[in-house]
Amino acid sequence: MEEGISKLQTKADQRLIADYYDDLARSFDQRISEEGRQRIWKAFEFANSAHAGVKRKSGEPYIIHPLAVANIVSGEIGLGVTSIIASILHDVVEDTDYTLVDIENLFGAKVAKVVDGLTKLSDEITSQHDSKQATNFRKMLMTLSDDVRVILIKLADRLHNMRTLESMPPHKQLKIAAETLYIFAPLAHRLGLYAIKTELEDLSLKYKQPDTYNLIKFRLHSQKERRDYLVEEFIKPIQIELEKEQIDFNISGRLKSIYSIWNKMQTKGISFDEIYDLLAIRIVFKPKEKVSEKRQCFDILSLITDIYKPKPDRIRDWITIPKANGYEALHVTVMGPEGKWVEVQIRTERMDAIAERGFAAHYKYKGVQASETELDRWLEKIREMLQNPESDALEFLDEFKMNLYSSEIVVFTPKGRMVNLPKGATVIDFAYEIHTDLGNRCIGAKINHKLVPVSHVIESGDQIEILTSKTQRPDIEWLKFIITAKAKAKVKQAFKLDKKRHLEQGREIVESKLKEYNIKPSSDTLKKLTAYYNLSNKDQLYAQIGMGFIDFNDLENILKTRRQNKLAKYWKLSFNRKRKEEDELELEIPDKKIDKKNTFILKEDPEETNYSLAKCCQPIPGDDVLGYLTSTNHVVIHKRNCPEANKLMSQQGDRIITAEWTKFKKRSYLTRLKLNGFDRVGIVNEVTNIISKLNNINMRTVMFDTHDGIFEGELYLYIHNVDDLKNLISRLMKIKGIDNIERMEKIED
Repeated sequence: MEEGISKLQTKADQRLIADYYDDLARSFDQRISEEGRQRIWKAFEFANSAHAGVKRKSGEPYIIHPLAVANIVSGEIGLGVTSIIASILHDVVEDTDYTLVDIENLFGAKVAKVVDGLTKLSDEITSQHDSKQATNFRKMLMTLSDDVRVILIKLADRLHNMRTLESMPPHKQLKIAAETLYIFAPLAHRLGLYAIKTELEDLSLKYKQPDTYNLIKFRLHSQKERRDYLVEEFIKPIQIELEKEQIDFNISGRLKSIYSIWNKMQTKGISFDEIYDLLAIRIVFKPKEKVSEKRQCFDILSLITDIYKPKPDRIRDWITIPKANGYEALHVTVMGPEGKWVEVQIRTERMDAIAERGFAAHYKYKGVQASETELDRWLEKIREMLQNPESDALEFLDEFKMNLYSSEIVVFTPKGRMVNLPKGATVIDFAYEIHTDLGNRCIGAKINHKLVPVSHVIESGDQIEILTSKTQRPDIEWLKFIITAKAKAKVKQAFKLDKKRHLEQGREIVESKLKEYNIKPSSDTLKKLTAYYNLSNKDQLYAQIGMGFIDFNDLENILKTRRQNKLAKYWKLSFNRKRKEEDELELEIPDKKIDKKNTFILKEDPEETNYSLAKCCQPIPGDDVLGYLTSTNHVVIHKRNCPEANKLMSQQGDRIITAEWTKFKKRSYLTRLKLNGFDRVGIVNEVTNIISKLNNINMRTVMFDTHDGIFEGELYLYIHNVDDLKNLISRLMKIKGIDNIERMEKIED
């Protein structure tokens, strides 16, 4: 080992590097031949020499990172020699004077191609308007479409970066965590890498919302002893029956991940205590020869449902029709001890390996072809998207993201061909999935012999016959309901064929609308508008308006209002007294440059013009927030868990800054609450009485609706900060009949 260590490193560093290499070597099994081990050692010596003297932010020698990535690639994903060597070399071209030609000469063309896919673009060749993050990702996917190992190594690289993220400054932590949650965790899911996907999600939540993460972690830890007892009691009778049948099995309890618990709390609007499926029991068995795996799984399911009563709507058969990422298993939720629902997962050893390691595990099981062809189909979709010359990098990233992380349904063509689509897909999505021309000319469909319109949402099991017309053309309205990336790209492409015409149309619409309000279409005005619509430049603004993707008729409301959630917050509006008749709008850009590395302090100052509150999530003082720095040195404040903020962090992370509130007591912020419960006489009066007695809260609107003894209500309130809001909700929840109170993100003005 010693000959591979650089003389530029201290003895302590040398020992650390030796330990990391030994860990890597222990991950090798029969996959790696003696000749392969020698090639890996040669790659290590080369990379260690190239990175000698360089340290990571954590203070460790830089070579530790490539070795750790190689260990994940080898031990946790199970890839071979080429992938391990490419992992060790993946930063050499980017961070040292060595070139891809050097890599190819020393380690061959295959390794060089994978390393090229992993190497980021330089600043010089990144488009001025495209996000560097999105452009890098697109380049990586171009290589992925030829060699899936690129993305597997990239996922390992991201996993190690997330494991060591504490050494990075806060604004970088936010950017990397959001990018991970937006793209890399769904990508791991799509490739079937369950263990990596789960860890990436948990680590992202840890850095994006540390308080939430730590609270759920504490709650899980405090219930461990009780949970272990329940698992033991639950599995005893199952073990007895499986042993009677002489089945070679392993049974264990699997806890729901912290992120999935948090996500369920958010999507279902429930508390931690209301989540019934915190725990899953997993049965992994060695199948008997000459009997189908599917039949043996159902036999075990039958044994379990003889012991515990199943929940009728919670039996999932992922064996007959596996998930798109290759996942196979039987799931059943049963009523366990003490009235607790428990999910049981039944898998063979082969299914378990594929569930944990995804497509990489298929290399071990040569008879399995179905999932490999599914992967090929998915890669073909990516190739189609990459071949669209009209889409910019940010648009491509959005389209790619759409196809990663959605629940899937299975539908059929008239001839019985099976087609996988995301849940919520429409007739048009299905038509484009079959063929572009079928989508372009679609006028409706017959589903199970019943006529339906193009916007009809299809369901699993539907048999669909597409109806077409020679005179039909893609309709811009389709973009309002189609959900697949392929269909969106094809419709947009149809409207982008005459891009110059759309740019001119958009320019005319903008200039005409601004002229109505005596506003000159100056560069500053256009910058503000592009920022408001989250676009990169004025050409994008013109094109989007010209193609009808943006309705520009709301300009009157944007300009007239001075409320905090409108464009007026971006602009300091002052009307020149000397030119009252012109009502000329002056634009003021703050002079003081904002430092991205320091936390941005939100001050309660009515004259403060360098920040505004995002209308998509309506943050109020006390919310956990971050800032997005626009091109005009203006900060837009978002909640950390805002979907739009996640998108900005993952695509334009270099513009993200940390932000904190000072104490806000003067200004009030509009907040919307939704209430529901059991109706009774006087309940509305009790709600309004509590609000009116609180000095720091004012009502704007109160709406209540009752049906069949259940009421639903909405409150629009002016509130100073989160503490006041929590105090109000706490008091309202004590009113007899109120079952749930939820703060709504969207506020309709």
